[in-house]
Amino acid sequence: MVLLKLFAHIVKTIILTNIFEISLYQIMLGEDMSLATDGRVEKQSGQNRPVRPTIHTVAQKAGVSISTVSQVLRGKGRISDDTRRKVVKVANEFGYVQDRRAAAMRSGKSQEVGLLIHNIRNPFNAEVVVGVNSYLEEQGYLVYVLDALDDPVRQRRYLQTMLAGSPAGLLWVPSMGTDRETIDLVLARSSTTVSLLRPIPNHPFDHVGIDSTYGALLATRHLLDMGHRRLAFLGGDHNSETIVQRIGGFASAMFRVGVKPEIVRSCAETKSAAMEATVDLLTGHPDITGIVCNCDVVAAGAMLGLSRLGLNVGGDVSVTGFDDIEDARLLSPPLTTVAVDPVGIGRQLASVLLERKSMGNSPVRTVNLPIKLVVRESSGPPRTMAK
Repeated sequence: MVLLKLFAHIVKTIILTNIFEISLYQIMLGEDMSLATDGRVEKQSGQNRPVRPTIHTVAQKAGVSISTVSQVLRGKGRISDDTRRKVVKVANEFGYVQDRRAAAMRSGKSQEVGLLIHNIRNPFNAEVVVGVNSYLEEQGYLVYVLDALDDPVRQRRYLQTMLAGSPAGLLWVPSMGTDRETIDLVLARSSTTVSLLRPIPNHPFDHVGIDSTYGALLATRHLLDMGHRRLAFLGGDHNSETIVQRIGGFASAMFRVGVKPEIVRSCAETKSAAMEATVDLLTGHPDITGIVCNCDVVAAGAMLGLSRLGLNVGGDVSVTGFDDIEDARLLSPPLTTVAVDPVGIGRQLASVLLERKSMGNSPVRTVNLPIKLVVRESSGPPRTMAK
């Protein structure tokens, strides 16, 4: 019985070895890895199946070298127009799409950039993504976006996944509660990182941000200058450094005219949450004449809440936002807001990343982008003064 089992094991080993050798031989000939170059269909197990064309396929059919095909498809090199047209024609005929990651492994240079952001449903963040993508695409880079939803555990998992692919760079809005281990992970694995809006302590990376304190001060001062004194600040998580800065700007403006900033209410950055918070706020403080909101989405929700209460926006209660997203001017009435140009922020973020790649070990820097107040119909003098 023992001999029989031993014999069976030897036979099985021989069979597996032969299969492995045949498979290895096929791989070397390009038959099993979609490297066949004599057509677009190969026969296997009695069935026809499409063969994925490779750069070898395009090079052979175009009668040029693999490096020439690579340069043409990347828009690089000094290639004649005739050769370029011929390569593109063959690539289109075969439906060849360059494998960016394989090319990066060969060259050691990735053309992918990771963008880790929070709450992609927020229009501000979506417009930042548009700016990043448009700028980097012009420079030949591919951007992939992950949404960590402000969760430090999810953030760490996503960062590990992103950095495992050795991207050309990382653009990162750190989650609230980001720990030192996560920062060390990024420092160890990413040679080019730029943070956005939330700076890392001690500034180990280049940073692109805005002066949130000054922006909130502008919005609050605008309402105070029109005669408002009963103002509330609405929105955001008070554990966020950005929100703390905006509350600071709100409070600073109030103190300058001798008014205590007593009413500060947090809420999620969604229209529905802001609408409910506004109803509660005005029910408890019916004398409020103006609401300074931490972002445009919250301002839009506040306007819905005022409408539910039968109050006129800009007449009974003024509302200001922060961001100037595309929808801000389309609200009814159009929203007075602090304009920060989120698409422009995205483009600047991408620009700083590429500058860092070219500058190497130069000192890290912080870029604070300009902001301005855009006055529209959602703000006006208090009702008593308007009369």
